[in-house]
Amino acid sequence: MVLQSMKMLRVLFIAFAVLSVVPSAWSADLDSLRGSGAVGERYDGLAVARDNSVAEFVSSVNAERSKIYQQRATKEGVPVLQVGQVYAQQIMSKAPAGTWFLLKDGSWAQK
Repeated sequence: MVLQSMKMLRVLFIAFAVLSVVPSAWSADLDSLRGSGAVGERYDGLAVARDNSVAEFVSSVNAERSKIYQQRATKEGVPVLQVGQVYAQQIMSKAPAGTWFLLKDGSWAQK
């Protein structure tokens, strides 16, 4: 239990560090799209296209996130979903006002 908690703390720290160095242009585009409601965020750390016109952009965001989540999960010996959920918490805290979040129960909530 203690070892698992230590691993999750390390994953959380790394998630924060990675999110701090996201390229600013990409981050600005994503923030703009989240603020407009065209892109939402899911409980598992993946983005959701709420407008079909941004589906390709969201796919590229999720491909990068999935790669990071898989690397972290492998390194830390934890499930990928668990890593994504840790990242989701960080994403939620940093997302601009107006961002929509798809919760685990399938409902949407707005920041």
